[in-house]
Amino acid sequence: MNATTLLKRYWMPLVGGLCVILGLGLMLATWSGASAPAPLPPATSTAEPEPSPTATPRPTSTPEPIVPTRTPSPTPTRIPTETPEPTATATLVPLTPRPTHTPGPSPTLSPTLEPTATPEPTAAPPPAGGFIVPPHERHRLGISIPYGAPGAYDLLGPLGVGWVMDWSARGSVNLPPGVQYAQTVRMRGGVLRPNAETLTGIAAARPGSLWLISNEADVRWQDNVEPQVYARLYHEAYHAIKAGDPGAVVAAGGIAQPTPLRMRYLDIALQTYQAEFGAPLPAQAWHIHNYMLREERDSWGVDIPPGIPDNTGKLYSIEDSGNLDLFRAQIYDFRRWMVSRGYGGQPLIVSEFGVPMPEDYGFPPERMAEFLRETWRFFLTATDGALGDPNDGGRLVQRWCWFSMAYPYYPTGNLLDENNQWTPLARTWLSYVGD
Repeated sequence: MNATTLLKRYWMPLVGGLCVILGLGLMLATWSGASAPAPLPPATSTAEPEPSPTATPRPTSTPEPIVPTRTPSPTPTRIPTETPEPTATATLVPLTPRPTHTPGPSPTLSPTLEPTATPEPTAAPPPAGGFIVPPHERHRLGISIPYGAPGAYDLLGPLGVGWVMDWSARGSVNLPPGVQYAQTVRMRGGVLRPNAETLTGIAAARPGSLWLISNEADVRWQDNVEPQVYARLYHEAYHAIKAGDPGAVVAAGGIAQPTPLRMRYLDIALQTYQAEFGAPLPAQAWHIHNYMLREERDSWGVDIPPGIPDNTGKLYSIEDSGNLDLFRAQIYDFRRWMVSRGYGGQPLIVSEFGVPMPEDYGFPPERMAEFLRETWRFFLTATDGALGDPNDGGRLVQRWCWFSMAYPYYPTGNLLDENNQWTPLARTWLSYVGD
């Protein structure tokens, strides 16, 4: 038998068999690897807030470089956005709004949004240790409840709050008696969340609700729409809500901080609305966030509003996040803006405020207690007959909402710790609403 015959008769079948065996092995390995579950990500709440009535899947985390890194770096610390997602099922106390906005003096809000009688502020504020929010003023106090605060709704009673928000719009929410829920309409991606049909349904189911339109549409890692888009989406949301509840209180705004740059953003929105719809933007109230964060393109802070060509605005520092003088000045500035744009005298709601910086950036519990006390004192006592709400004794701010009940990425202002226990700041809060 020659070599050629030997190769054909024995070696080639042997090699072929080995190839078949190897091929089967590779197929088995591939099949096993494909069917094995991928490692799960850490169990942290990093999804963007989505209103529960919609069927839209909640997207993955959105970077939010609010806080600067401790050491210089071209990439700032990236922190996920708020991620509310509580469960709920109960009836809310309705609010009665003012009529649709027309330039000039505003009519009266019902006592559910503003007190029937406005007590005169004391001539001199009480000493810090004796600061108390009077019971008849506590309907103004609000708290935001992010996703990941287990049992938070059950703990609202001792806090003495009159209202809550969670960056969503819901047909039902399980709340203690006397606590109201503020609906929030989102705009991220250039679409309403919930959509117009769902908004009409919720409004009909919960008449008299307070509606906060947009959550920081001026911030690119929040709702992130250009002012022209804001105007069009606002129009759609406003009329969808009013179709379900003509008596709804619709609050325009939602900017991160009332700086000149961001009031310019609102000016463009107002101009767009007037040009496209032939009337002033309608609103029964305005809402803003009142932070003091850096306005610089591709930096930490709140960046530059979409559609605005500037590269810088207010170059606030870390320390400015707790600057009480700036905090007060921004409220006065926005009230002046409201008057000059034809919305003078309408209610103003500070729908989010606090200090998002870490404790070791200079904001220990005792400083946070002072910030909480002095911002509340300002809200309770600051009046101006030419700027404030004439149906509220000229008071500048009608409601305010602290950030937050419990949020792991900005824990400095949290009222609950990781074990669902009151933080030192919460105990301070409780002392301010104690009788």
